[in-house]
Amino acid sequence: MQVNEVGISFESQPKIYSFDANGYKLNVGDFVVVDTARGIELGKVATPIKTIDLDEDKEPLKKIIKIADKEDLEKKQTNLREAKLAKAKIIDIIKNFQLEMKIVNVEYTLDGSKMLINFTSDNRVDFRELVKTLASEFKTRIELRQIGPRDEVKILGGMGPCGRPCCCTKNTGDFEHVSIKMAKNQGLSLNPSNISGLCGRLLCCLGYENEHYLETLKLMPKINSEVMTPDGKGTVLYNDLLKRTVTVKFDDDKKEYQVSQIKFNKVDSTSNME
Repeated sequence: MQVNEVGISFESQPKIYSFDANGYKLNVGDFVVVDTARGIELGKVATPIKTIDLDEDKEPLKKIIKIADKEDLEKKQTNLREAKLAKAKIIDIIKNFQLEMKIVNVEYTLDGSKMLINFTSDNRVDFRELVKTLASEFKTRIELRQIGPRDEVKILGGMGPCGRPCCCTKNTGDFEHVSIKMAKNQGLSLNPSNISGLCGRLLCCLGYENEHYLETLKLMPKINSEVMTPDGKGTVLYNDLLKRTVTVKFDDDKKEYQVSQIKFNKVDSTSNME
């Protein structure tokens, strides 16, 4: 079955979701009204329409409800203002309940039928009574969602140690797995302050070039191993994975060589950064 697919993005969510264009002629940047798992929302066209073959056994794409009009755009702005005021009230209510929660953001669905509240907490929170109080106060359905520190930064944004906006705020997909082994592969200092982002977790960007470093490591000799160079036998002091050079120590000197200039046991190269 062929479907005209269009990518839609939402405020505070860099991820792009696929919808059925439903016969509308849409351009990138247009605002549309869509039915999502969270409710009726205002979205923005992020990718051009393209025709795809959708397997019959797969769930059909949700359809664009309509192209947003002036009233929809004004309603969105009103919701943003009301959500800002609601956040202050919610924080006061939480203090009265003495719950250890930090409110990250508050949103209304476009039709105002639901209030979405994201929060962080170091512990699991029983917020059943809180939901009842909030529903009574704001006269709408309440959805409370506990998120992690990485999701918090993704929503709020910020500048990374590189001086650029945090990767998670621009990343259109899900969080990818990163590990301390990736930092070791790249020869980085394992000081937490050097390899952690604003969220306190390992930097997302550690995974961007990890495959390149793994491939390069296979070409390099093991640190402290003996190698044969144009100047004789020496001991490996340091591998520069970006320049693909090897610093070799001799009895009374040390020199730098391109890895292609030296000979070594390839088995040694499998555990450089262990």
